[in-house]
Amino acid sequence: MNSTADLRYMARALQLARRGLYTADPNPRVGCVLVRDDRVVGEGWHERTGEAHAEINALQTAGSEVKGATAYVTLEPCSHHGRTPPCADALIEAGIMRVVAAMEDPNPQVAGDGLRRLREAAIDASAGLMAIEAEALNPGFIKRMRSGRPWVRSKLAMSLDGRTAMASGESKWITDELARADVHRLRARSSAIVSGIGTVLADDPALTARIEGADILQPLRVVLDPYLSTPPSARILQQSGGALIVCAEEEPAIREALEAAGAEVICLPGREGTIDLPTLMDRLGDRQINEVLIETGAVLSGALLRDNLIDEFVVYMAPHLMGDQARGLFHLPGLGTMKERIELEITDIRAVGRDWRITARKR
Repeated sequence: MNSTADLRYMARALQLARRGLYTADPNPRVGCVLVRDDRVVGEGWHERTGEAHAEINALQTAGSEVKGATAYVTLEPCSHHGRTPPCADALIEAGIMRVVAAMEDPNPQVAGDGLRRLREAAIDASAGLMAIEAEALNPGFIKRMRSGRPWVRSKLAMSLDGRTAMASGESKWITDELARADVHRLRARSSAIVSGIGTVLADDPALTARIEGADILQPLRVVLDPYLSTPPSARILQQSGGALIVCAEEEPAIREALEAAGAEVICLPGREGTIDLPTLMDRLGDRQINEVLIETGAVLSGALLRDNLIDEFVVYMAPHLMGDQARGLFHLPGLGTMKERIELEITDIRAVGRDWRITARKR
């Protein structure tokens, strides 16, 4: 049975883990709190891949006070040699007496082995405290470890009557400045941003994450461009973080020009000149992409939805009307009856300035 104190210290560990929200990728966001005699003696979180894990940072801050302490950690301590040594071994050597983990590590290289190693060293080790909150911090890492694919989040902006652009294509700006700033936070936590060639040609976006004063890893920009129409001068190719152009038909001369401009080009042909979207998600998983943010138009959004590739929808709804001639959220031909409608479950709704942010998932 976990005590009120256990809950309080785990909540603090989760708070620390969030500090790695924009920088820990592709590793999970993890926090650790060390407590002895009901007093915090050390804290740490994982900041960047290749650097010390949360447990090691916490042990370093605790120093000589660590012996006999309890470690509260948001993810099971690792038990394998990667870029850094096993954290489970470090906790054992430091003289930790108890380890409370929020959840087991879904990484098959760990998957309970860290807890087992701690127990074999006569340490009281358990997992499950605030597991739901811990999983919410790392949906992409967890999904990639379990299925090989990233967590896919579709970002959409619409009017109160469900429109994303005027019939002419004009769409700047549907939402207010605070909502647009919130989108930059979504971008900053994402490993990759996926957009379509239509968006690139119409808007020439940079698709970067911009948060003043925050340390950010820029996401990989992925452009779905079946016939390699991306201009080598496109802004998306001139940003840090890299750009991946995905085509359906090979054009060697154009490919060479895009690669000279700094892009990587791969070809994933699907049906009738389209890109194979499920294979794309497999490839992104192979690249250790945890979270994907979809920023695209109705046609590509509809194709991703039909292929059951969207895990979460984040919809920003603005308090105005654009009329029935304006463009809708998804291009979904063939839905003719109420039975065929796609059921969603709203998991969160909150005001962002003048707009509303609705988070939903498929039932």
